[in-house]
Amino acid sequence: MRLARRVEQITGGEGDGWEIYYRARAMKAAGVAVTDLTIGEHDIRTDPAILRAMHDSAVAGATGYTVGAGIDPLRRAVAERAERMTGVPTRPENVVITPGGQAALFAAHMVLLDAGDTGLYLSPHYATYPGTIRATGARAVAVPTHAEAGFAPEPGPLGAAIAAQPGARTLLMNTPNNPTGAVYGQEAVQAVAEAVLAADLWLISDEVYDCQVWEGAHLSPRALPGMAARTVVVGSMSKSHAMTGSRLGWVIAPPEVAAAVTELATSTTYGVPPFIQHAAVWALAQGPAFEARIAEPFRRRRRLALALLAGATGLSVVPPRGAMYLMLDVRATGLSGAAFAAALLEAEAIAVMPGESFGAAAAGHVRVAMTVADDAFADALGRIAAFAAARTG
Repeated sequence: MRLARRVEQITGGEGDGWEIYYRARAMKAAGVAVTDLTIGEHDIRTDPAILRAMHDSAVAGATGYTVGAGIDPLRRAVAERAERMTGVPTRPENVVITPGGQAALFAAHMVLLDAGDTGLYLSPHYATYPGTIRATGARAVAVPTHAEAGFAPEPGPLGAAIAAQPGARTLLMNTPNNPTGAVYGQEAVQAVAEAVLAADLWLISDEVYDCQVWEGAHLSPRALPGMAARTVVVGSMSKSHAMTGSRLGWVIAPPEVAAAVTELATSTTYGVPPFIQHAAVWALAQGPAFEARIAEPFRRRRRLALALLAGATGLSVVPPRGAMYLMLDVRATGLSGAAFAAALLEAEAIAVMPGESFGAAAAGHVRVAMTVADDAFADALGRIAAFAAARTG
């Protein structure tokens, strides 16, 4: 008896990029005091008021199936939020509720790609992107961006990379970006839109960090002329409302795509628990001020990090304009990102993600999640800087 080759195809025969995270967890389980800066998990828990709304809904009986695109009040709330933030008219029929942003990414690619197609993604990228594309049976092809350009797409190289893939059907982008913290400006988003239109691609826009912008402004490509009809937006309550464990995400898409995602859900996720959806309705009703409060610790820690690491030896910061991460360039140490992260964990019990986990475009970097209390974060940054300085020269 043999297993299907599907999972091997998804991973590409390689690791999933989370080896340092797994090693850090094993160390913590063995009693080692590890400072874990690997994952984008808030150091605060879900607000008790959201949990009360969830509890009240469940006790009132909202514990049954929710087959379909999600409850109408939540689809309306997500549509209203999207329209307020982007200016693009958005209706409930554009919205499908999913069990988290990752399920939304999976569903978007499943309904837009066939086996044998090519799915493109801008890189550095979130670690699941290539596997999500390969799960459809399509080829996953990275389109690199570069540190020297602030990890934003450049019109010439972007157009050339897309033209080199005549079998491409989709392009996946992410701004504000995980792992780099880049926020694509008007020129970069316009370059993506023009390239997508020229190549007749679907654009999948991962916007789960749209509430975490420290410089500039978030621009959804869906707001550009001609793009609403070919853009599928992925969103989530995880980052905006610290609801990572609640698994509440969405797809915003043209109605025919939303209908296809809904059909797919019948054979996969079968909906999101209604009491979680009701809690999300309550949370979204609190408006932008609530989201700003959840985001504030990362804005503060970004300022702290830039001040602490100014003039550091052996590493430099790619200044993050959004999201909850720092990208540190450690090439001056002579180490790869993977080697730096492994040695740092061994020597200092500080866990950071190798840039290579996010694609070759991030080689020689490490990603630091700004997800521990300020004093512990400052202590870890000081030790990282000292570790880099000792290995430079």
